[in-house]
Amino acid sequence: MSGGHSVIVVPVPELEDYITSRTAHYDASFLSSDPAFVHAHITLLGPWLAEPSQTDLDAVAAIMAAAEPFETTLSRIETFPDGLIYLRPEPDEPFRALTAALVNAFPHCPPYEGRFPNPVPHLTLDRRAETITPESVEADLRHLLPVRLRVDRVDLQWWANHDCHVRESWKLGKRR
Repeated sequence: MSGGHSVIVVPVPELEDYITSRTAHYDASFLSSDPAFVHAHITLLGPWLAEPSQTDLDAVAAIMAAAEPFETTLSRIETFPDGLIYLRPEPDEPFRALTAALVNAFPHCPPYEGRFPNPVPHLTLDRRAETITPESVEADLRHLLPVRLRVDRVDLQWWANHDCHVRESWKLGKRR
């Protein structure tokens, strides 16, 4: 497949309505009709392989089976220097550990194509603009925060215009 990319993510359904509305605002072609697809997510590794083999999928399954489900909280809105407004999970160590295990298994797929040497686990909310500030985003989300998340599933998502869908899903701590 071309014209898209795959991403291994932790879905965050609690923020789906907000993220879906922001996605529609910026580019509705990335809205998915797949009921399993969760736009709100924390990326573990992306972009990943466009056409993973069964061996690749089995390697991810083994990593996820070896990881226990965990709890995290999304409550603090932060901004990266480039203006990206996000929520950082606390604690973020379990996300970092999963990313490290994936990078160890797929060293040819560095997170964010290697643009960030030490990627920060985060859920993207928006980007700074004239009318969009961390404060305005926080006001929009005040009634939803904090989000207490039990991470027990990881999805392989495909992102392409008019073709966003889940390709695979793995439960943490469960052997197939």
